[in-house]
Amino acid sequence: MKRKSAVLLFTIVAIACTAFAADKTPIVGGQPMYPTKDIIDNAVNSADHTTLVAAVKAAGLVDTLKGPGPFTVFAPTNEAFAKLPAGTVETLLKPENKDMLTKILTYHVVAGRLSSAELKKEIRAGHGQATLKTVSGGTLIAMLQGSNIVLKDEKGGTSTVTIPNVFQSNGVIQVVDTVLLPN
Repeated sequence: MKRKSAVLLFTIVAIACTAFAADKTPIVGGQPMYPTKDIIDNAVNSADHTTLVAAVKAAGLVDTLKGPGPFTVFAPTNEAFAKLPAGTVETLLKPENKDMLTKILTYHVVAGRLSSAELKKEIRAGHGQATLKTVSGGTLIAMLQGSNIVLKDEKGGTSTVTIPNVFQSNGVIQVVDTVLLPN
């Protein structure tokens, strides 16, 4: 009888843990972002990142972002791209502008898997600022505004992390509200 009770208890705990884990899966763009999938396989499902996905495809970065990484991607939403001057996205998506598009996109990527807690720790260690080296070779300055992580680009523009810690099999996505621009 004790064995049946132990099995029943174990089953209940396993179901509860599975439900709890399922509740922790972040929803981005109306879709769950599964930590077992890579950055691209999750991003293509987000309704909020269709412009980013189109840009990644146009720049030829799909295979890179499906690679082992790990990467931290500061992923601008469609609304972030819409803040750019009219016609900018369309111009960047043209084949003749692939180099500039690639530079902008890789400016949103940092090598390694930086959670919001790790970013905040680096900001505190840097007395209010952390310098992040991007894959493009540029730098971003991370800082805190209240409890929000804010990134400052090389042109002085800022972007706020709106959905932190979207963990992937090959890194983490930090959703941001503004496109970051390199020099």
